[in-house]
Amino acid sequence: MTTYEYPRAALTVDCVVFGVDEAGLQILLIQRGIAPFRGFWALPGGFVRIDETVEEATRRELREETAVERVHLEQFGIFDAIDRDPRERVISIASYGLVKLLDHRIKAATDAAKAAWFGADDLPRLAFDHAAIASAARKQLQSKVRSEPIGFELLPPKFKLTQLQRLYEAILDRPLDKRNFRKKVLALDLLEELEEVEEDVAHRAARLYRFDERKYRALTKGGFDFSL
Repeated sequence: MTTYEYPRAALTVDCVVFGVDEAGLQILLIQRGIAPFRGFWALPGGFVRIDETVEEATRRELREETAVERVHLEQFGIFDAIDRDPRERVISIASYGLVKLLDHRIKAATDAAKAAWFGADDLPRLAFDHAAIASAARKQLQSKVRSEPIGFELLPPKFKLTQLQRLYEAILDRPLDKRNFRKKVLALDLLEELEEVEEDVAHRAARLYRFDERKYRALTKGGFDFSL
């Protein structure tokens, strides 16, 4: 058996899952059912097992603690403060995910007592350094919308331009000029205008759009400059 001269740090994963609804940008949290920080809200996550990858561990923890599956994940940072976990030396690899809220019925399990969505601007006090992780994930998401298309994972298949603008406003946390936003987003040639309008509304029905998935994937891979 191989032995090591130096003690090894434990490895964990944490995941910031974003969703958007009428109230704005939401973050999925779990309430811890065990020590340390029992009763505190935290990001879904846990220790990486010896026989799994970081992504496998992240997806397992999400599934076990919140019942969320089939989520787009991107790793964005390593958090390695010496005292970030009172139990031992722990390094965490953080990812963020994007989901449609209505597509996922969350349910707490394993060591999570509860699971719930919270407004990104109204998070409770979080365990460990999870407030810093959530803040870093939000900054990463704000950077992403300026260089890659976003919305495929967050909007319904057919949507109004107003919904797309509200999505960007929720992520960027500021209002956007309607005419300027529409001009820029339509110039990307990313959307397909449908011969459909919204139904059962008292006001003038708005035109519906959908993403051109082929162009969406190409722009995600190649990137662009979408200054707002």
